[in-house]
Amino acid sequence: MNRLILIPVCFVALLVPVVVPAGGSQGGFDAVVNSIEARYHVSATRIPFLGIVNLVADRATQKGAGDVHVAEFDHFSAAVDGRELNQLVEDKLGPGWERMIRETSRHGVDQTLIFSRPEGQRMGLFILDLDGHEMDVVQVSVDPEHLNASIGKYSHHQSDDKDDADEDNGTSD
Repeated sequence: MNRLILIPVCFVALLVPVVVPAGGSQGGFDAVVNSIEARYHVSATRIPFLGIVNLVADRATQKGAGDVHVAEFDHFSAAVDGRELNQLVEDKLGPGWERMIRETSRHGVDQTLIFSRPEGQRMGLFILDLDGHEMDVVQVSVDPEHLNASIGKYSHHQSDDKDDADEDNGTSD
C-alpha cells in the first residue's frame, strides 16, 4: 500500500522544475540576464520546466551536456555598445570565466560573446548572441571529451577527399 503512494509523489516531483542556481547569488547566468533586463529595459523569456529538460539532456547525451540555462529576449530594439555589453557580461558572470570569442558586426546590430570556464572534468560555456532584434543567452556544462568524440563522428577527412577526387578525375596511382 505504501508503494502505491510513491507513484503519485514521484510523478509530482518530476513535474516540478528543478531550480538550480546558475553561478550563485553574486554572479552567473541569472545575474547577467537580470542586468540585461535592467540596463536595456527588456524582459527575458525563460524556458519553463528547464529542470526536466536538463534531465533529458543529461540522459540523451550520456552525461555529455547538462546544467542548461536559456533566456531569450524578443523585440530587442535598444542600441547596444559592444564594449559595454562585454563589460556587463564579464562583471556579472563572476570569477573563472574567460572570454573566448567576441564578434561584433560593423554597426553593432549583431554581437556574439562566448565565455568558458573549467568545471572539474567538465567545461562551462556561456553564449550570448544578439541577432538584430533577438538576443539569446545560454549557459551549459559539457564534457569536453564526450563533445570531441561526438564532433569526431562528423569530421571530414581531407585524405579521403583527395582519393575520391583522383578517382573522379580518372587518374590512378
